[in-house]
Formats: sequence, C-alpha cells, structure tokens
Amino acid sequence: MTEFTLPDMVRRIFEAEAIPADAQEMLSGPQRSLGVAVPLRRDDGALEVYPGWRVVFDTTLGPGKGGIRFHPGTDAGECAQLAFWMTIKCALMELPFGGAKGGIRVDPKALSPLEVERLARSYVRAVADVIGPDTDIPAPDVNTDARVMGWMADEFSQITRRHQPAAITGKPVCLGGSEGRTAATGQGALIALDAWLKRQDRRPEDTTIAVQGFGNAGAHFAGLAHDAGYRVVAVSDSKAAIHAAGGLDPWRLKTFKDEEKALSGAVYAGQSVKDRNGDEEIGQDALLALDVDVLALAAMQDAVTEDNAGEIRAGLVLEIANGPVTPEADRRLAEDGKVILPDVLANAGGVTVSHLEWVQSRTGDYWDADTVRERMTRRMEDAARRCYEQAEAADSTVREAAYTLAIRRIADAISSRGDRSYFCS
Repeated sequence: MTEFTLPDMVRRIFEAEAIPADAQEMLSGPQRSLGVAVPLRRDDGALEVYPGWRVVFDTTLGPGKGGIRFHPGTDAGECAQLAFWMTIKCALMELPFGGAKGGIRVDPKALSPLEVERLARSYVRAVADVIGPDTDIPAPDVNTDARVMGWMADEFSQITRRHQPAAITGKPVCLGGSEGRTAATGQGALIALDAWLKRQDRRPEDTTIAVQGFGNAGAHFAGLAHDAGYRVVAVSDSKAAIHAAGGLDPWRLKTFKDEEKALSGAVYAGQSVKDRNGDEEIGQDALLALDVDVLALAAMQDAVTEDNAGEIRAGLVLEIANGPVTPEADRRLAEDGKVILPDVLANAGGVTVSHLEWVQSRTGDYWDADTVRERMTRRMEDAARRCYEQAEAADSTVREAAYTLAIRRIADAISSRGDRSYFCS
C-alpha cells in the first residue's frame, strides 16, 4: 500500500466532529494504489520504460476522479497525497466523485510531440483495467492538457472497442470535451476570491495581485482578474518573473507565449514572460515577497515553506496549484494573520467543469459556454459561501472549514450504509 500520512488537521477534525470510527478507518489511507511500467519507443528506436501510478483514495461518494501528471518528481506518495486532496475537494463541491490521481515520472520537455503521444497511449494501456466512466475518470494535470487527454480517450476507446467519451475529461471540445474547461480552474479561483473580498467589503479596483505560475490556470486567473478590475502587478513562469507597479496586461503575455509555442511546434516549449519589452524583471523568489494584497500560487506544490513563509507580505494567499503551502508554512502564515483560500476550494473550478463534461459525455447533450459557466459559478459560489460561513462560525481557518464540511459529507455517507454503531449496538 502506498505510504500515506493523515494530516494532523484531519485528526483534529475527526475528534472535534466526533467522526465515527468506521469513517476514520476508511479515510486513513488510499483504497487502491497501482504501480505500472510505461514503455516508450523513442524516435531513434530505443525503448525506455518509465514508472507510473494510478491511486484511488476513496470512492464513498462515487467513482474516482483526478488528473494525470507527467513530471520528473512524480512518485507513489505524491499521487496518494493528491488523491486525498481530490477526495476532499469533490466532497466539498458536492460532486458525485471520490478522489484519485495518477502520473508518470518523466521529463516530458525532453520528448518530441510523437513521443509524448506514444507515452500517453502507453500509460492508458497500462491502467485500462482500472479506469472508466463508472470506476475512475482521469483528467489533465501538470504537463498534460486537452490534446493529451484526447490521445488517452482515443486509446481507451480502441482498447475497449467502444466510444466512451465519459471515461476521460478535459478533452478537446471536438472529441466530447466541454466548453469552458480550459479556463475553469482560473475562473473558479477568481470566483472564490471575489466571494471572500465581498464579505470584507473590498473592491477589485483596490486590490493588487501577484501570480506565481503563468501556466494555463495562472494565466487565465490573471487575465480574468484583470478584466474584473484587479491590478495584476507581477507574474512568473518557470524561467522568469516580471513586475509592473502600474499593472500588467496578462492577456497580452498569454497571447505572446501561445504564439511562440505554436511557432515552435513543440508540445511544451514556449517563450517566457521575461521577453516582454518594458517590464521590470525581478527574481522569482522576490515575487513571493512583494507588497501586494493577494499572492496567487499557481505553480507547483511546496512553493511556500517554513523557510520563506516569513517573507510573505500579502494579506491573502490564494492556492490555485495543489498543495503550494506546506503544513508548517500554513501554520506560520496563520500565526502572522494571513488568510489562505485553500486549494480544495480555490482550484475546484476545474473538477467542477470536469463533472459537467462527464455529464454531457454520458448523455450526449452538450451545452454552450455560458451554460457551463453559469453552472460552475453557482456551485463555486455556494461552496465558497459554506466555507466562509463555517470558518466564521467555528473561528477557524478557511482550510479547516473546507475540510470539516467535506469530511462530514463523506462520514455521513459511510454511516448511512451502516457502521459499527448500528451493527454493534
């Protein structure tokens, strides 16, 4: 079984909420962890084999749901942790899913486009027996996108000899994907931020933002925030960080990077934000310490640690990436009076639209972008309201409030099927 350590905060919630013992046992570790070998025939004819995983943490509320990442740091423990967060996220959003995650330990930037396609299809062949529309539904994650999901969905259909668009979400629209999926994570993060600021009687026009991570989620969040009146003063990607006190135009930056990527023909290569003329280039670590109202973390896990938490000057930290703040840093930021809008809420727009895609793919009834946006917005606003009300009522952090709501829902479902208090009474 994959090594997994239940967070101390969850144990405190178990005690405070008197969560039944059966539910505690069910949530103590993943239900299934599959390790696979993923062979890849390179363009030069050489064969390389990469380790891969697919972990399902809990299926109490429905089939597993979670992304697939291609990254050199991926391992079984990371997939288990991510699957746990997905379990909490889906329960918080009241979606009919459990949590899952998968990945391959590989540097995809060292592969050609054809090699990435072959790798994606090879992974699906390795896990085909444990995924599907009623069991475990993959989606994009780090270094995977709609194109990769399209390859995976096509491979799964060939293996099963059936057209099954609901088996994988995040696909291109022409292959059964949903309108609005690409922008959903960033859009959902903005909805969570808007809802919080409204409760504080603050306006977007009076709010400055720095964004660490200018990939799909970070770029869309920055652009949509700019459109809503926020002043985005700094952004960074894996190569550089730029700052403009008067504000940046994120859409121009995104267009520039997208155009360069298209011209290169590579799957992952793209121009950096540093190549924009007239913008001040700063150190990537310096972005985290900027004196802004909101620090949006949209890069990778563990961006803020105990070592640099004391440098954070933003009053509010928005977690768009999964796990960008370590538990030790989380405690330090709370002690310093910082507010954190946690990943299980802030980046839930992606899985919410993945659910809408799953529904559309199962029924064959596809909706326009406005319909998808309206349904996602309604669910995100409701989840944000419940989290913020719970935090205020319990005088807790928003993270603890979100986990409390999610664990209550899972525990209620486990108990409703019969637990030891019923059978041993």
